[in-house]
Amino acid sequence: MSAIEVSYLVEGEGPPLYMVHGIGSRKAGWSQLVPYLSDVFTCVTYDLRGHGDSPVPQPPYTLDELVEDLEALRQKLGHEKIHIIGHSLGGMIGPAYAKAFLKRTLTLGLLSTAAGRNESDKNKLHKVRLKLEELGIEGIIDVLVDRWYTDEFVIRSPEWVELRKEQLLATPESVFSSVFQIYADTEMAPWLCEIMCPSLVLTGEQDGGCNPRLNRFIANELPDAELVILDHLKHSVLIEAPERVAVPVRDFLLRNC
Repeated sequence: MSAIEVSYLVEGEGPPLYMVHGIGSRKAGWSQLVPYLSDVFTCVTYDLRGHGDSPVPQPPYTLDELVEDLEALRQKLGHEKIHIIGHSLGGMIGPAYAKAFLKRTLTLGLLSTAAGRNESDKNKLHKVRLKLEELGIEGIIDVLVDRWYTDEFVIRSPEWVELRKEQLLATPESVFSSVFQIYADTEMAPWLCEIMCPSLVLTGEQDGGCNPRLNRFIANELPDAELVILDHLKHSVLIEAPERVAVPVRDFLLRNC
């Protein structure tokens, strides 16, 4: 296993906050949240391997490799300890990093992620995986959009929806399939109790795949966690309501920096 040099962007000044995106997204997915934080934090956004401007090693990838990429970036930038916030798959990479590098991790933000899935949750993921294998990204893109955004947002901000579709379609299908498998197969439940740093757990009330039940489970398993449920939002909280995400995130970080 070897880390790669990912494409990254550094904005702001203050304690370092590393921001980890989800499947088929980009570092630009944090662009609306960064302005709420960059006055007091050094915001480090980056493209996961296989995404955006980062190198595309041959899949399949592993969660450990995604963690090693993050650690390699920390070393490159010379930050001794870091805050980490991740969305969806990024909300799994962050805790996995903290598990491996606990002394390097100040706090965690777990946004719209999942743990403690039951059989029904797993079956839904299995169906999406089968559709992905059969139809490709283009064949499931409308299903994903429906899961990510409220109907009101799709009507109000079609340009953001189209941008997200373009990102998905620009992601190599083998990469998308590989990171989706990591997301589907990762179960944090057995080791969340080992994550001792302060953590913020946040999701949308109407997020089908990373629903409040799963996030309550995460918050209960973590030794030091706060839970926030944002009403009337689905999965893509960073795009649809960055101003609502920013309030609890900023408050949590300022209290724990």
